[in-house]
Amino acid sequence: MKNSFTTLASANMKIIFGGKFIWFLITSFLLFAYFVCSSVWWGELPTDEMIYGHLFFPALLLVFYPATFGIQNDADNRILEILFGIPGYMYKVWLARLLLIYVLVFGVLVGYGVLAYVLVYPVNPLGMACQLMFPVLFVGGLAFWLSTVTRSGNATALLIIILGIALIFLRDSFMLNTLWDIKLNPYSLPESIHPVVWENTVLNNRIFLGIGSIVWVLLALINLQKREKFI
Repeated sequence: MKNSFTTLASANMKIIFGGKFIWFLITSFLLFAYFVCSSVWWGELPTDEMIYGHLFFPALLLVFYPATFGIQNDADNRILEILFGIPGYMYKVWLARLLLIYVLVFGVLVGYGVLAYVLVYPVNPLGMACQLMFPVLFVGGLAFWLSTVTRSGNATALLIIILGIALIFLRDSFMLNTLWDIKLNPYSLPESIHPVVWENTVLNNRIFLGIGSIVWVLLALINLQKREKFI
């Protein structure tokens, strides 16, 4: 049983990442290192808030490729017919893949947190990674759902980028530090907000991101029922 699970996980990992994930991993690390080094160079005081802010985009970059190009990789590897050939099998496979993706991303974020702890500031690596997983789950679920709509990794990537740019403008307009703020930094207490109010805002934000993540995945699974669209 253990060997079967290991073999299945290994096979899925190869299909999910398609040999390209390593470049996203390297890019995310370089991006994180650049952000931190730039802040230290310009004399910014290292804090939990700073480390979280510098890890946010590298974290999303880690989940971007596997969630966006999962369906296309299946098509390229010609296994879609196999997945749709067994009733209910595709749901188990793709849910298992999403779990593998999130576990891998969580492990990498813990590693980044450990590096930050040793080299920059004594953050809590596990706590930091857990906080970052909320936007990671949300964006990963959104990308997975869009990939079932477009059935193209490139089209999904373009939509994610467009939505990201739109959210940047919307965030500055009315979403900043609200429960709808995907980029909300739980370690950044605004001066104009009482700590108790801020704690409730952070909690509501995490609930919103968690529920949103589940909704995106459910919508994706509903789309996967339309076999004729994918084969």
